[in-house]
Amino acid sequence: MEKILSTTILGVHRNGKAAIAGDGQVTLGNTVMRSQTVKVRKLYNNKILAGFAGASADAFSLFEKFENKIKEYKGDLTRAAVEMTKEWRRDKYLQKLEALLIVMDNDNGYVLSGSGDVIDSDDHLYAIGSGGPYALAAARALMHNTRLNAKAIAEKSLRIASSICIYTNENITVMELDE
Repeated sequence: MEKILSTTILGVHRNGKAAIAGDGQVTLGNTVMRSQTVKVRKLYNNKILAGFAGASADAFSLFEKFENKIKEYKGDLTRAAVEMTKEWRRDKYLQKLEALLIVMDNDNGYVLSGSGDVIDSDDHLYAIGSGGPYALAAARALMHNTRLNAKAIAEKSLRIASSICIYTNENITVMELDE
Protein backbone atom coordinates (compact mmCIF):
# COMPACT_ATOMS: atom_id res chain seq x y z
CA MET A 1 0.00 0.00 0.00
CA GLU A 2 1.40 3.38 -0.99
CA LYS A 3 1.62 6.06 1.66
CA ILE A 4 0.19 9.54 1.53
CA LEU A 5 3.10 11.94 1.98
CA SER A 6 3.40 15.64 2.63
CA THR A 7 6.69 17.24 1.75
CA THR A 8 9.11 20.15 1.95
CA ILE A 9 9.30 22.33 5.02
CA LEU A 10 12.01 24.94 5.61
CA GLY A 11 12.68 26.89 8.79
CA VAL A 12 14.90 29.98 8.82
CA HIS A 13 16.35 32.07 11.65
CA ARG A 14 17.77 35.46 10.73
CA ASN A 15 18.30 38.66 12.70
CA GLY A 16 16.33 37.40 15.70
CA LYS A 17 13.32 36.34 13.64
CA ALA A 18 12.01 32.89 12.79
CA ALA A 19 10.06 31.94 9.68
CA ILE A 20 8.83 28.63 8.39
CA ALA A 21 7.53 27.74 4.94
CA GLY A 22 5.82 24.68 3.57
CA ASP A 23 4.53 23.71 0.18
CA GLY A 24 0.96 22.53 -0.32
CA GLN A 25 1.42 19.24 -2.13
CA VAL A 26 0.29 15.87 -0.82
CA THR A 27 1.15 12.83 -2.91
CA LEU A 28 0.10 9.22 -3.00
CA GLY A 29 2.86 7.38 -4.83
CA ASN A 30 3.39 9.39 -8.00
CA THR A 31 -0.04 11.05 -7.93
CA VAL A 32 -0.80 14.52 -6.55
CA MET A 33 -3.78 14.05 -4.25
CA ARG A 34 -4.02 17.61 -2.94
CA SER A 35 -2.23 20.80 -3.85
CA GLN A 36 -3.16 23.31 -1.15
CA THR A 37 -2.50 21.62 2.18
CA VAL A 38 -1.24 23.82 5.01
CA LYS A 39 1.63 22.04 6.76
CA VAL A 40 2.84 24.83 9.03
CA ARG A 41 1.25 26.25 12.17
CA LYS A 42 1.73 28.78 14.88
CA LEU A 43 1.41 27.32 18.37
CA TYR A 44 1.47 28.53 21.98
CA ASN A 45 -0.06 31.98 21.52
CA ASN A 46 1.82 32.48 18.23
CA LYS A 47 5.24 32.12 19.90
CA ILE A 48 6.18 28.76 18.32
CA LEU A 49 6.27 27.68 14.68
CA ALA A 50 5.91 24.07 13.62
CA GLY A 51 5.88 22.28 10.28
CA PHE A 52 5.64 18.65 9.22
CA ALA A 53 6.74 16.38 6.42
CA GLY A 54 5.75 12.77 6.03
CA ALA A 55 2.51 10.90 6.45
CA SER A 56 -0.24 13.49 6.99
CA ALA A 57 -2.31 11.69 9.61
CA ASP A 58 0.85 10.88 11.56
CA ALA A 59 1.96 14.49 11.43
CA PHE A 60 -1.34 15.77 12.81
CA SER A 61 -1.00 13.36 15.75
CA LEU A 62 2.51 14.68 16.35
CA PHE A 63 1.36 18.32 16.16
CA GLU A 64 -1.16 17.56 18.88
CA LYS A 65 1.44 15.79 21.04
CA PHE A 66 3.92 18.63 20.60
CA GLU A 67 1.29 21.26 21.35
CA ASN A 68 0.51 19.47 24.62
CA LYS A 69 4.21 19.34 25.52
CA ILE A 70 4.77 23.02 24.74
CA LYS A 71 1.85 23.89 27.03
CA GLU A 72 3.11 21.52 29.73
CA TYR A 73 6.54 23.17 29.67
CA LYS A 74 5.13 26.70 29.44
CA GLY A 75 6.65 27.58 26.08
CA ASP A 76 10.13 26.16 26.75
CA LEU A 77 10.83 24.94 23.23
CA THR A 78 13.96 22.94 24.03
CA ARG A 79 12.42 21.08 26.96
CA ALA A 80 9.19 20.39 25.07
CA ALA A 81 11.14 19.11 22.05
CA VAL A 82 13.28 16.77 24.12
CA GLU A 83 10.39 15.42 26.18
CA MET A 84 8.16 14.93 23.15
CA THR A 85 10.89 13.12 21.26
CA LYS A 86 11.57 10.84 24.24
CA GLU A 87 7.89 9.94 24.39
CA TRP A 88 7.77 9.48 20.62
CA ARG A 89 10.68 7.07 20.75
CA ARG A 90 9.35 5.01 23.67
CA ASP A 91 5.63 4.78 22.89
CA LYS A 92 4.69 1.72 20.78
CA TYR A 93 1.94 3.63 18.93
CA LEU A 94 4.01 6.76 18.32
CA GLN A 95 7.01 4.72 17.13
CA LYS A 96 4.99 3.73 14.08
CA LEU A 97 4.38 7.33 13.02
CA GLU A 98 6.24 8.31 9.88
CA ALA A 99 6.75 12.04 9.92
CA LEU A 100 9.30 14.67 10.88
CA LEU A 101 8.68 18.00 12.57
CA ILE A 102 10.49 21.30 12.55
CA VAL A 103 9.75 23.39 15.65
CA MET A 104 11.05 26.93 16.17
CA ASP A 105 10.84 30.03 18.28
CA ASN A 106 12.79 33.24 17.69
CA ASP A 107 15.84 31.80 19.49
CA ASN A 108 15.94 28.06 18.78
CA GLY A 109 14.91 25.54 16.20
CA TYR A 110 14.95 21.75 15.96
CA VAL A 111 14.18 18.88 13.64
CA LEU A 112 12.37 16.16 15.60
CA SER A 113 12.16 12.49 14.64
CA GLY A 114 10.73 9.29 16.06
CA SER A 115 14.17 7.76 16.39
CA GLY A 116 14.93 10.18 19.20
CA ASP A 117 16.57 12.97 17.22
CA VAL A 118 16.40 16.56 18.42
CA ILE A 119 18.65 18.22 15.88
CA ASP A 120 19.58 21.89 15.97
CA SER A 121 21.45 23.63 13.19
CA ASP A 122 24.85 25.21 12.71
CA ASP A 123 23.54 27.66 10.13
CA HIS A 124 20.06 28.45 11.53
CA LEU A 125 18.33 26.57 8.71
CA TYR A 126 16.12 23.50 9.13
CA ALA A 127 14.76 21.43 6.24
CA ILE A 128 12.71 18.24 5.98
CA GLY A 129 10.80 16.36 3.32
CA SER A 130 11.64 15.23 -0.16
CA GLY A 131 12.32 18.78 -1.33
CA GLY A 132 14.18 19.66 1.86
CA PRO A 133 17.70 19.35 0.43
CA TYR A 134 16.81 21.65 -2.48
CA ALA A 135 15.21 24.24 -0.20
CA LEU A 136 18.16 24.02 2.19
CA ALA A 137 20.70 24.59 -0.59
CA ALA A 138 18.76 27.59 -1.86
CA ALA A 139 18.41 29.02 1.66
CA ARG A 140 22.14 28.67 2.31
CA ALA A 141 22.93 30.57 -0.87
CA LEU A 142 20.43 33.30 0.00
CA MET A 143 21.73 33.57 3.59
CA HIS A 144 25.31 34.05 2.37
CA ASN A 145 24.63 36.30 -0.61
CA THR A 146 21.66 38.51 0.28
CA ARG A 147 20.27 40.60 3.09
CA LEU A 148 16.80 39.14 2.76
CA ASN A 149 14.87 38.57 5.98
CA ALA A 150 13.93 35.12 7.30
CA LYS A 151 10.46 35.15 5.75
CA ALA A 152 11.72 36.12 2.28
CA ILE A 153 14.48 33.50 2.39
CA ALA A 154 12.00 30.79 3.40
CA GLU A 155 9.59 31.67 0.60
CA LYS A 156 12.20 32.11 -2.15
CA SER A 157 13.94 28.88 -1.15
CA LEU A 158 10.71 26.89 -1.38
CA ARG A 159 9.96 28.41 -4.77
CA ILE A 160 13.39 27.26 -5.97
CA ALA A 161 12.79 23.78 -4.51
CA SER A 162 9.41 23.61 -6.25
CA SER A 163 11.10 24.20 -9.58
CA ILE A 164 13.36 21.17 -9.01
CA CYS A 165 11.51 18.64 -6.85
CA ILE A 166 8.44 16.95 -8.36
CA TYR A 167 7.03 16.40 -4.85
CA THR A 168 7.06 20.13 -4.02
CA ASN A 169 4.62 22.65 -5.46
CA GLU A 170 4.35 26.45 -5.56
CA ASN A 171 1.36 26.70 -3.20
CA ILE A 172 3.52 27.93 -0.35
CA THR A 173 2.46 28.93 3.15
CA VAL A 174 4.95 31.10 5.04
CA MET A 175 4.61 32.06 8.70
CA GLU A 176 6.83 34.33 10.75
CA LEU A 177 6.97 34.99 14.47
CA ASP A 178 6.58 38.48 15.82
CA GLU A 179 9.20 39.63 18.30
